[in-house]
Amino acid sequence: MNLKKYYWGLNEKAVKETEKIIRNSQHPKFLSRIFTLLSRCDRPNELFSLISKKQFIEVWPRVRRYWIKRSQAEDFRAWWETIYEQLLEEVRGEKKPRGKPMKLSKHIGETIKKARMEKGWSQSDFARRVGMKQPDISAIEKGKKNITLETLARLCKILDIKNILVNK
Repeated sequence: MNLKKYYWGLNEKAVKETEKIIRNSQHPKFLSRIFTLLSRCDRPNELFSLISKKQFIEVWPRVRRYWIKRSQAEDFRAWWETIYEQLLEEVRGEKKPRGKPMKLSKHIGETIKKARMEKGWSQSDFARRVGMKQPDISAIEKGKKNITLETLARLCKILDIKNILVNK
């Protein structure tokens, strides 16, 4: 694998050192170097020519935490997360359980959606008014997003919702 194409800011000596660093997950520079590689590489076979799938499964949780702190290339992180989950399924022979929204979350979401629609607002309109993104509003209305009480209060205030029945 030609690491130079992923580490264009490093000189030849540093690129050679990077290959050794990536093979040693205990190295102090491991997280920053693997982060750079994963945020630029979209070929799992190239990664797995450097480290084994087993090693990737072991280090991914640390890499994920590092990546979240950096808040960069979120699409790539989600993509590698999917690779990680698929590898786990292969190794363990089991699928990751997918949960359903809690009844309460779903009920709250339906109440919010009903109030929003009564005002004639689209999800995008409502999102702008509350300072959120439209996909978050969609997830809340489906009961698939956990929200804080503070967020719930803000949504209810803007929609003029006085009461939400929580014991159905």
